[in-house]
Amino acid sequence: MYFAALLARTEDGWEASDTELDDVETLSDLADLAREASPDEDTVLVLIEQEDAWFGVVRIDGEDDPRIYVSDAAAAARSSYGEILLTDELLGREPGDEDDLDALDLDGTEDGEDGDDDSDEAGPAATADAVPHGPVGDPGVLDDLGVSEKELKSLSADALTEIAEALGASEVLETVR
Repeated sequence: MYFAALLARTEDGWEASDTELDDVETLSDLADLAREASPDEDTVLVLIEQEDAWFGVVRIDGEDDPRIYVSDAAAAARSSYGEILLTDELLGREPGDEDDLDALDLDGTEDGEDGDDDSDEAGPAATADAVPHGPVGDPGVLDDLGVSEKELKSLSADALTEIAEALGASEVLETVR
């Protein structure tokens, strides 16, 4: 089960809104959605979690590029919402690097292989290994808001609630849960 919310910082504190990500296909779409939540170009956080598997924080400050933190890239890579956050830049890949099943021939072998290899490595397993297990992104994304890099990396099951508590936004986040 997924949960996604926007937290927009205003003069009066944090405002939360439940957000629907069905029409969001790229990080740029997500950033545009976040910017719409704050007409004054204040800080907006997009909080996404998949129950007990991973969470992500996207921070949008005005027109600056989004800053992203994902708690477990390999788990997020298996999620359509996680794939939005796991950009080539975040994963340290050059845009256009071959991944997924692009390098497989129709017979299931990689380009240039003869198919007689007895190894157990299959295309999808190799792809999953291309995404690191564990956190990726900017662990300092919330430092100035009261959640240190160390604290962010140590969060687990109820991460979004703990982040909201540290921001003083737990009540507004609970209203959209």
